[in-house]
Amino acid sequence: MAKGYWVGFVDVTDPEGYKAYVAENAKAFRKYGGRFLVRGGKSETPEGTTRARVVVIEFADHAAARACYASTEYAKAMALRQGKGLIDLAIVEGYDGPQPTDG
Repeated sequence: MAKGYWVGFVDVTDPEGYKAYVAENAKAFRKYGGRFLVRGGKSETPEGTTRARVVVIEFADHAAARACYASTEYAKAMALRQGKGLIDLAIVEGYDGPQPTDG
């Protein structure tokens, strides 16, 4: 079964106020098994447009990733984020097919 992922592009506009969102979103991520793979480290955008921070969160499967976003726990976090940052978020299913290194 393929894993599920949140891929987010974030501009934090109020770093101090954003801390409450980070503290609250941890509750949803714990409940739904979210695990940070990328959390705002160094990045570059050789094509297209992104935001200042890139975040990738892994879940056991796509259903868990979707359920986390739709949860009451995450809704509370989103309310705290309002006016503190801008986010573009995709919830995507992982890929378990052949890879260039196979065969």
